[in-house]
Amino acid sequence: MVKTPMREWGTASEYAAAGLPSLPQTQQGIEKLAKANGWRHSGRARKREGKGGGWEYHIGLLPPAAQARWAILEMAPETPNPQTKARKDALWARHDALSEKQKAICETRLKALYEVETLCSAGLTRSAAMAIAANKSGFAVRSLYNWAALAASHDRSDWLAALAPSFSSTAERAECDTSAWEFLKSDFLRPEGATFSSCYRRMVKTAKTEGWSPIASERALRRRLDAEVPKAVQQLARKGKDKAKTLFPAQRRTRAFLQAMQAVNMDGHKIDVFVSVPWSQKPVRMYLVAIQDLFSGKMLSWRLADAETWETVRLVIGDMVELFGIPEMIFLDNGRAFASHWISGQARKRFRFKVKEEDPRGLLTTLGVETIFTTPYSGQSKPIERAFRDLADMIAKHPFCAGAYTGNKPDAKPENYGTRAIPLDAFREHVAEQIADHNAQEGRSAANCAGRSFDATFAAGMKTAIVTQPTTAQRSLWLLAAEAVRSQKGSGEIHYQGNRYWHAALNQHAGRKVTIRFDPDALHKPVRVYDLDNALICEAACIDDTGFRDVEAARHHGRARRDYLKAIAAQKAAHAKLSAQELADIIYRGKPQAPVPQPVRPSIARIAVSNLAVEQEPAADDFEESFERALSKVTGNASILEFPRGNEPTSSEYGSQKKGGGNPAQ
Repeated sequence: MVKTPMREWGTASEYAAAGLPSLPQTQQGIEKLAKANGWRHSGRARKREGKGGGWEYHIGLLPPAAQARWAILEMAPETPNPQTKARKDALWARHDALSEKQKAICETRLKALYEVETLCSAGLTRSAAMAIAANKSGFAVRSLYNWAALAASHDRSDWLAALAPSFSSTAERAECDTSAWEFLKSDFLRPEGATFSSCYRRMVKTAKTEGWSPIASERALRRRLDAEVPKAVQQLARKGKDKAKTLFPAQRRTRAFLQAMQAVNMDGHKIDVFVSVPWSQKPVRMYLVAIQDLFSGKMLSWRLADAETWETVRLVIGDMVELFGIPEMIFLDNGRAFASHWISGQARKRFRFKVKEEDPRGLLTTLGVETIFTTPYSGQSKPIERAFRDLADMIAKHPFCAGAYTGNKPDAKPENYGTRAIPLDAFREHVAEQIADHNAQEGRSAANCAGRSFDATFAAGMKTAIVTQPTTAQRSLWLLAAEAVRSQKGSGEIHYQGNRYWHAALNQHAGRKVTIRFDPDALHKPVRVYDLDNALICEAACIDDTGFRDVEAARHHGRARRDYLKAIAAQKAAHAKLSAQELADIIYRGKPQAPVPQPVRPSIARIAVSNLAVEQEPAADDFEESFERALSKVTGNASILEFPRGNEPTSSEYGSQKKGGGNPAQ
């Protein structure tokens, strides 16, 4: 141990602050004492260096009592030496490894040495003290000297550990050939898990052919194996990594800091019950896909499916969001259904698939839920596994499922195996009842429950929790999209899975292809209809079929149709507010009356040569003038045909001469 040297100089204020005995308790009092005794001229006073100045006085000027007190106050704590600390730790580690009987021996030895120290402080010589202590404790004087030698090199606080007896095993290890020992260990530490006896027999048989000698007994080598090879190594080599993990304490994670709907976890469980389904002739085992609230342990939503698919996962998440809201984070298994692009697309730290920028945004990513994937093949990472263990007993081993229970392992089939299969609808009701009982069971021991049920704990947590609620547009995110279907001509109604859906807005899309989003487990509910550009058209309600002679249904249908026609008529009146007469009045408003058309004569008339034209006799003057003008255009001389005034041929005569081939000039 290294000790820091004591300060030997101090000011009057420092001595006063220390409260030293035999000295005034104020700075002024000490300065007055120093002046009266001439401390500044004694050679043991000096000017103080640094800020403030003043005088410093050596501790030799102080009274003896003050010097002793100053020494105690100014003695710096011991600085531990690294080597000394390591030696001390090893000493006490050796003491802690002793048995209770050996620790009692250490205390007896220490008590004898304390007796020697007490006698020495009383004035006895060491030899006399040793003799008296030995006689009183019953030990030999030589033993006391040996124990004193053990403690001499240690601090008094470490004497108990230093007096520990030196025990060493006197049993010698059984002698065995090195090659034989390595052969035995390698054979035993195999994943096949052969027994030690069979491994020992193989080693002995091989030793005869290999010439290995000597060979120890089986029990001796078994003890040696347990002493040299740790249990964890044996578990890892023979039973695998998962079994070796059980030797390390499991992590216990508290949920006390959570709030309701702050964090949830989701997984699927295959139920050990045969169920008859419409799509298969053979009975199947259904999967229960569920979400659990981590704060309360309540099962929030669930669905039954014949396989863990992303469609089922999507619907279960949608049920939870519609009923309770959007959680902040969700813990998922790394199964293909949960790590699908449609569920957790663009979520980081997935154990499956590469995360690409062009991936579609998954449902959870779009809703803003932080996705956390648990360690693969680790049931401890998902608290819902504990709930599934309870539900497996409540659902599959219930009297309702007698004859349909398959057993949880192939070699654990009941005697009535395969004698019954439960219809899907009845089994769904049974599962719903058991999950409700699971949530309502009182006396839960979880920290947040404190004896309450999961339902009561969740209800209490929701009173103070802040949970994001989905919008109407977000509700379509978890509905499944069917392939494009064509709406019917005329009304535009949609036929799907034997059901009919209709809304007045579908009139605009009659005969066109549209996309519908729906819940496959609730086909009687309205479906959301989108065009091929994924724009929402409407929510179309399901139209029920009615009996042929159902008069009441016919009356309701007729009333609905009349209401529809009235609504259409009202829309027509709202859009076509002007009548035809009002439109005409607006068109001709302020315009003058159109003028009556007058005949227009051409300046040059064309001679009509048809029979119909010949039969028409124009006036004599008009005919003569027209004939002369036409003849002058042909011959260039209008005087070729000259008739004595009053002897001109008529139009009929001229025409008859032309037909007969006669020359009118003759």
